[in-house]
Amino acid sequence: MKLAELAKELQISTESFINFIQDFDLEISECISTNFEVKKDFIKFAKENITFLKKYEEDLGQNKSVEDIAKTIKQPQDKVSEILKKDKVKIYDNGFYKSSVSSYVIDQKLGGNYQFVYDYFGKKTSLAERDFIGYRDLFFFISKTLDPFLHHSLLTDWGIHKSAGIILYGPPGSGKIFWANKIAEIVDFQFKQIKKYYFGTSFVDGRKTSFNDFLVEMMKEDKVVLFMDEFDNIMSERSEERSVSSCDEETKEIILHYVSQFEKEGLLMIGSANALVDIDREIRAPGRFDVSIPIFPPNAQERSEMILYYIKENLSKDAVLMEILKANDADHLPFWKDISMKMKVFSNTMIIDFTQSLKKKIRDIYLKNRSPNIKITEKLLEAAFREASAKLTGEYLNHVAQFVQDVSINNYDDFSSRIEALKAELDSYKMVEKPIKTIGFTHNGDQDE
Repeated sequence: MKLAELAKELQISTESFINFIQDFDLEISECISTNFEVKKDFIKFAKENITFLKKYEEDLGQNKSVEDIAKTIKQPQDKVSEILKKDKVKIYDNGFYKSSVSSYVIDQKLGGNYQFVYDYFGKKTSLAERDFIGYRDLFFFISKTLDPFLHHSLLTDWGIHKSAGIILYGPPGSGKIFWANKIAEIVDFQFKQIKKYYFGTSFVDGRKTSFNDFLVEMMKEDKVVLFMDEFDNIMSERSEERSVSSCDEETKEIILHYVSQFEKEGLLMIGSANALVDIDREIRAPGRFDVSIPIFPPNAQERSEMILYYIKENLSKDAVLMEILKANDADHLPFWKDISMKMKVFSNTMIIDFTQSLKKKIRDIYLKNRSPNIKITEKLLEAAFREASAKLTGEYLNHVAQFVQDVSINNYDDFSSRIEALKAELDSYKMVEKPIKTIGFTHNGDQDE
C-alpha cells in the first residue's frame, strides 16, 4: 500500500503523515520505503490511532498563539514560549505561529507522554539496513518536489508539469550524486552520468560523435535521469569578469535547445552545483532548470550516525575491528557524539576520511602489539580528526558560506532549523581580530586591562 492510498483510506492528508514522521523523529525505513510503500507496523499504528492522528492534523492546520498551544496541551505559557524561541519557529506579525507547528510535539518536548507512538515500531532499524542516514526533512522535500512524476493526476487535474531539469546545490562532498541516484530511484528512472569526454566532439569506435548526438540518443531511451557534474561551471553566465569556454557555451546552447522536449521524451536532467549565484538566468527560467534542491552537510547527529556506519562498513561479525569497537563501546552512537560535535560543517567525504584514517591507525597499533586490547583514546580520535580536517580549507568554508547565502534566499522556510544550525557552525571558524595596540609606553593599569 502506498502512503497516498493509506491517507485516502483514513481521510488524513499525506502531508500530515509526513509531518508526523518528522515531528516524532520516526525512522523513515520503519515507516515507508523509498518509493512510499507503507510498512506494516506503520499501517497498524495509523489504523489503531486514527483519532489521535486526526487531532494532530487539525492542530497542524491551524495558525495559533502561545496561549492557544498552552490551552491545547495544558502546559504553562512561559514553558511553551521557551520551546518556540529555542526552536526558532517562525511567527507572523499578528503574533500567531504558522500552521506547520504542532502543539503535540511541543507537549512532548515538555515531558508529555507519547510512548504509545513508539511502542509500534520496536527495535530501531540498524544503520546498515537504512536507505540513508538522517535527512528526513530533505527526503520529504525532494519527494514532494517529485510529486508530478509520482502522480499523473497533478497534470490532468491541475496542469502541473514534471520538471525538465533539477539543480542539486551544496558544498563539495555533501552527497549530491547520492541524492541524484535517490531521485532516480524514487521516480523509477534509470540513472546515467554524463562523462566529461561527452562534451564537444570526440571519436567513439572510429565514429565522430558530439554532445548533441549523445543527448538525442538519451531522449530516445525510456525514462532516464541524466546527471551532470560541475553544472555551475558549465552553465555559468558570461560577463566582463568571467570568460566562458567555447565548449561549455556550446553545451549550454544544446541543452537550452532540447530542454523543452525533456518531459515529453521521459528525460530528467539533474545538475550538480556548488552554488547557484553564477548560473545563467536563462538556464533557471521556468520550464527549464527551475527546481533547485539544497544538499546540506550533515548535522551533528547525522555525523555521529555516519561515523558509526562507515567505521563498521563491510565488517564481518568476527572481525578484529568489531571486537575492538565493542570493547570500547564504540559500536554505539554515544561514543562518537563528542568527536562529531567537533566536526563542524564537515562534509560527507571528510567523515569518510576520518573513519578510514582511524581504522588505519587502530590497525597499525594491532600489527605492532598483536593484541586486540586497544583503547580508542581521545588522542587517537584527535589524530584522525586532524587528518580529515585537511580538506577543511578556506576555499571549502567559502563554499559553505555561499551555500548558506543561497539556501537562505531560496529555501529558508523549508529548512530554517538546518540553516541556523549550519550558520552557527560556520561562525565558529570566523577569525576574531585582535585589538590594535596604541603607540606609546604601556602603563601598569593598561597591563591589568
